[in-house]
Amino acid sequence: MGILEKIKEIELEMARTQKNKATEYHLGQLKARLAKLRTELQAPSSKGGGGESGFEVQKYGDGRVALIGFPSVGKSSLLTLLTGTESEAAAYEFTTLTCIPGVIHYNDSKIQLLDLPGIIEGAAEGKGRGRQVIAVCKSADLLLMVLDATKPLYHKQILTRELEAVGIRLNRQPPNIYFKKRKTGGISINSTIPLTHLDDKLIQRVLQEYKLHNCELLFKEDCTVDDLIDVIEGNRRYIKCLYVYNKVDMCSLEEVAEIAGWSNSIPISCSLKLNMDGLLERIWDMMALVRVYTKKVGAKPDFADPVVLTSDRGGTTLEALCRQIHNSMVQQFKYALVWGTSSKHYPQRCGLSHQLEDEDVVQIVKKKVNTGEDGRGRFKTTSDKPLRIADREKKPALKT
Repeated sequence: MGILEKIKEIELEMARTQKNKATEYHLGQLKARLAKLRTELQAPSSKGGGGESGFEVQKYGDGRVALIGFPSVGKSSLLTLLTGTESEAAAYEFTTLTCIPGVIHYNDSKIQLLDLPGIIEGAAEGKGRGRQVIAVCKSADLLLMVLDATKPLYHKQILTRELEAVGIRLNRQPPNIYFKKRKTGGISINSTIPLTHLDDKLIQRVLQEYKLHNCELLFKEDCTVDDLIDVIEGNRRYIKCLYVYNKVDMCSLEEVAEIAGWSNSIPISCSLKLNMDGLLERIWDMMALVRVYTKKVGAKPDFADPVVLTSDRGGTTLEALCRQIHNSMVQQFKYALVWGTSSKHYPQRCGLSHQLEDEDVVQIVKKKVNTGEDGRGRFKTTSDKPLRIADREKKPALKT
């Protein structure tokens, strides 16, 4: 029996099992077994031969946004409007057959936008080259799920289910669970708060499914069995997602107002170019990019070319700024003067752990480094002789 057949068999058993207190242990084991099989399904095949090439393109700019959705929902038209890159758009499905990159220039930053081929139901199992498309989504900082406002609303649930099946979690934070494997000592389970969805028996059942007999678990929040499985697997990707409803020009005003009221959703129209500025603002807000302007001593700040930081790529601290400028800047760092909303007064003297905010001005002061070949500079400022006279080497007496 293949992996796909095993997955379908487990899903069928979970569907026909009643959910109550007596069956929660059995369902927890089935969920763990299903997660293991899906991980095996996504693993690269060990067999040789020329497999299908992926859609991955080189990263460029300060962030990456991927367009995902069903065929013929307006992804290519949206790429052309936002970036100016020509992507073929037609009235038939599967017009785009490969990944087409573009660049959005917004607020002195460069955001890479990827137009991916449309996916269909069953993409997580490899239908319609769905694995290659979803693999590119894992490398994105933000997903734009483009939906047709005239189509049924369950299309959003279908796409979310396909992404969840390959380990992508949308608009969620990683569970606050400490997990560590050990060689000996058995299983140690602790929690800082009462657990309402888990107990020791269910946790041990899940750990037995993964053949973990020596490990340490510390729950710092009330989690479910799905959160526990995600932590044990360790290959989950938590990505922000913005649901973009296209073709709202074919809907009534009441329907557009309802879509605009949903969380993480925005209505647009590519044909009439409606709400494009609002879409760019939502992309900027969700990516949470931080622009930092550098300043030389005695000079004005350089507002033309900012250094763009993000929490997903190294963080927004002064240390991340130094590493983005040059790797050796951290060792040479002495202190920094910060002007902006993150400082309590102007200027504030800060260390490497200071959190920067958007449009801050930073002046970095480095340590004084001697540049001479002997490490003392051009002119020696200290003597080579020992400080104490008793430690100095005595010269032999002169011969007479």
